[in-house]
Amino acid sequence: MAVHSVQIAVLVLAAGQGTRMRSKTAKVLHRIAGRPMLSYPLAAAEALDPDRLVVVVGPGAGEVREEFGGRATFVDQLEQKGTGHAVLSARKALSGFSGDVLILYGDTPLLRPETLLRMVDFKEKRRAELVVLTAPIDVPGIVMRDEHGGVARIVEATDATPEELTIEERNTGVYLVSWDLLWSTLARVGNDNAQGETYLTTIVEMAVAEGHRVEAVTLDDASEALGVNTRVELAIAAEAVRKRINERHMREGVTLVDPANTYIDAAVEIGPDTLIEPGCVIQGESKLGEGVHIKPNCHIESSVLSDGTVIGPSAHLRPDCVLGRNVRIGNFVEVKNSNLGDGCKVDHLSYVGDADVGEGVSFGCGSIVVNYDGIAKHRTTVGDRAFVGCNSNLIAPVTLEPDSFVAAGSTVTHDVPEQSLAVARARQRNVEGWVARRPPKGGAPKPAPADERSAPKKRTPAKKKSSRAPSRKKRTPAEKRKSKTSSRSKTTKKSPPKSSGKRSVKTSASRRAPNRGR
Repeated sequence: MAVHSVQIAVLVLAAGQGTRMRSKTAKVLHRIAGRPMLSYPLAAAEALDPDRLVVVVGPGAGEVREEFGGRATFVDQLEQKGTGHAVLSARKALSGFSGDVLILYGDTPLLRPETLLRMVDFKEKRRAELVVLTAPIDVPGIVMRDEHGGVARIVEATDATPEELTIEERNTGVYLVSWDLLWSTLARVGNDNAQGETYLTTIVEMAVAEGHRVEAVTLDDASEALGVNTRVELAIAAEAVRKRINERHMREGVTLVDPANTYIDAAVEIGPDTLIEPGCVIQGESKLGEGVHIKPNCHIESSVLSDGTVIGPSAHLRPDCVLGRNVRIGNFVEVKNSNLGDGCKVDHLSYVGDADVGEGVSFGCGSIVVNYDGIAKHRTTVGDRAFVGCNSNLIAPVTLEPDSFVAAGSTVTHDVPEQSLAVARARQRNVEGWVARRPPKGGAPKPAPADERSAPKKRTPAKKKSSRAPSRKKRTPAEKRKSKTSSRSKTTKKSPPKSSGKRSVKTSASRRAPNRGR
C-alpha cells in the first residue's frame, strides 16, 4: 500500500466516443490481453491507494458502469467539449476533498504504476504545484519551454505553428496538480481555439504566468504514453502488454519457447518449470500448476491444470475445466466444463463435455461424450479406473461405475455396472463374393477379365466319399409308416421283356439287387 504525505484523488477521463475505432462497443471496453482497456489505468491508479477514484464517462456508457461498478465513482460528461470540460464535470464528485489530483485517461493502457509513483515523489520533493508527464512521441500536445528550460505552456497540435510542430517533447496529458490550483485556473479557461473546446492544457500556461511552480517528468519508456484511438493502436498496445506478461512469467520460472507467438492473458497464473511451446493461447483466469507441458497450438480458456499435466498438440480446453495431477490430453482433443481426476488420459480426436471423471480413467481414440440432445446439456459420470474403448459414444446422462469397461465402437445409452464390460454394437456379418458382384459406378455389370473369358473353366475335383456311414436321424412314427409303404411298392414284379426268340442266359449281373431301402 502506497503512503503519501498528501491525499491523492485520481480522475480518469473516459468519455471519448472513439469514432475512429469504428465500433459499436465503447472504446474503453475493447479488450487487451483479456481485460477491457479501461481496467489498465484503473489498476495503475489503484496501486496509489487513492482517497478518491472517479471516472468521467459519456452518454450511453451503461456497459462501462456495469463492467466496473464498485471500483470507482462514475460521472457523466453530457456534452463533449474538451478535456477541461470533462474535469469540470467531476468537480461535484470530488467535493470535500483537498489534496493532489492525478488526471489519467481511459485510452492509455500502458502507463505503469511505477511511473505514477515517480510523479508523486517528484512533486513532493520539488515542491511543485503542477507536474506534467512528457515523452518524445507523436501526441498532440507540444511542450513549450522558456529560456531557462522551465515549462512555459502546452500548445495543441491543431493550433500550433509550423515551427512549434517540429518540437519533439510532447505532453502525454497526464497531470498531477494541487487541488486549489486546478479549480482556480480551470474556472477561467475559455474555448477560444480552432475546435471551440475547453483545453486542460491551458492551465499550464496560466499557472506559469501566475508564478506557480510547474515541473515536467519525462517517461523512461515512451511507449507508456501510447493513446489508443484506432484498431491499429489497439493492436500495438496489446502486443506491448503481452510482452510484459510473458517477461513476467519467464522471470518467475516459466519457459516460453517462442514468446512472440505465445498469447497469455493478464489474469493467468502459471507455476514454475512449466513449458509452453509456440502458438499457444491461454485465456481468462486459467491456472497452470508446476511442471505443466503445453505442446504447440493449444487453446486454454478459463481452466485449471494441476501439476504435471501434459496437453496437445492442438488441444482445446473450453471454459470451466479442472484437470487433476498428471493428466494427459492428446492432440485434437476438446474438453469442456469437465472435471478429470488424477492420471486420466484422453487420447487423440476425442471430446469430453459436461463430465465428471474419476482417477486413472482412459478414453481411447475417437471417444465422444455426447452431452447435448438438441435441447439441453446433460452430464456424464465416469468412475475411477474405467476404460472407454476407441470410437465409443457415451450418450448422456449416463454413468460408468468404477473399473467398468466399454468395448471399442460401442454406443452406450445405459449405466454400466462396476467391473462390467459394455458391448453395444451390431454383430459382424461377412457377405462372401460381394465385391465381385458389386456393379461399377456406371451401373453396368462388372466384365470378366479377358484371360478368364478365353480360358476353359476348371473343374472342381469331386470330394472323396467318406468311408464312415452317415449318421442317421431318428425318425418319427409317421415317417416309419410312410417308409414301409414305399418299400412294399418297390417289391412288385415288373413285366418281363419281350422274347427275342433266343434263350437268354441269366448272369449274376442280371439278378435283382437286394432292396436296401429297408
